[in-house]
Amino acid sequence: MSDLPPVAVTIVTFNSAKYIRRCLDLVLDQDYARLSVVVVDNSSSDDTLEQVRAVHAGITVIANDRNIGFAAGQNQAITAAGEFKWVLVLNPDVRLTRTFVSDLVDAGQRDADVGTVCGKLLAMGEDFLIPAQAAFDSTGIYMTPNLRHLDRGSKLPDKGQFDSAEYVFGATGAAALFREAMIRDISIDGEFFDSDFFAYREDADVAWRAQLLGWKCLYVPQAVAYHVRSVLPSNRKSVPAIVNMHSVKNRFLLRIKNTTPGLYSRFWLPITLRDCAVIAGCLVGEWRSVPAFWFVLRHLRQTFRKRAAIMPKRRVSEDYICGWFSVQPVSLPICANRRESSAVKTQPSS
Repeated sequence: MSDLPPVAVTIVTFNSAKYIRRCLDLVLDQDYARLSVVVVDNSSSDDTLEQVRAVHAGITVIANDRNIGFAAGQNQAITAAGEFKWVLVLNPDVRLTRTFVSDLVDAGQRDADVGTVCGKLLAMGEDFLIPAQAAFDSTGIYMTPNLRHLDRGSKLPDKGQFDSAEYVFGATGAAALFREAMIRDISIDGEFFDSDFFAYREDADVAWRAQLLGWKCLYVPQAVAYHVRSVLPSNRKSVPAIVNMHSVKNRFLLRIKNTTPGLYSRFWLPITLRDCAVIAGCLVGEWRSVPAFWFVLRHLRQTFRKRAAIMPKRRVSEDYICGWFSVQPVSLPICANRRESSAVKTQPSS
């Protein structure tokens, strides 16, 4: 047991009573011995806190008097976690299989360059039950040339097409394991997740920042979990207006902070066309997202200051970063040795 690196599980809740008790039961049932749990509640109006406190088992609970968002809430939870070598950032609507944590940690411990580890997330309904037919929720995230980030395999049936361990661009924030050393390395002003994002796309920001600083994200298919995903590109019109506003805002914060000159020069046309489509969509049909642009303008100096903290620390080439941006998901095979991995690193393939 003493040889196992300590792992903290951090969960941010907001009106999550429907799922949180079952989520925590499965977290506490993990076969990993050195596990601590921190739950930050963002002023839920339902009985989320009562559900959490009923579990006991040494869980650290922080109750905020207002909703500070997923990003700031996770930063708060990570700070409160104390000693750890890995942090599993987890949504309350995720159902873990019993070896999920141990499978991720075991894989991550084998490569010191791996800062993020993600498993195979399968889709699950609101009943929180394992479906008869397995379909993907996420097998890691990938980036497109117009700067969208999407989940690999989303909504596709699991036919074994993602059954190989490989490097991917990043991990969805629903269930991602992060190395403590990477958290320290890529944090800006003490923030791992950018609190200006509030919620949505903060996982893509972390993934992009980590890639720029040379950290790898490893996908481990034997680590299986199930996720109830309520926000998808296909159901944008049915989600709350505030969610869409944050999504628009964060698209621009994401690209201002992380886009390198070489990436922009290579993909300026699809980037510009997508920007025009987003702006036009807000002005014509989604006017409640217009405040996103005022937020970006008001925080422009602050966002460029964060960019200035990232770019001097960049440890990878323009070709390497550009290789991750593709219409189809990109992944890299796990190589036999560090030297071979370094050679492949500059030329990701889809």
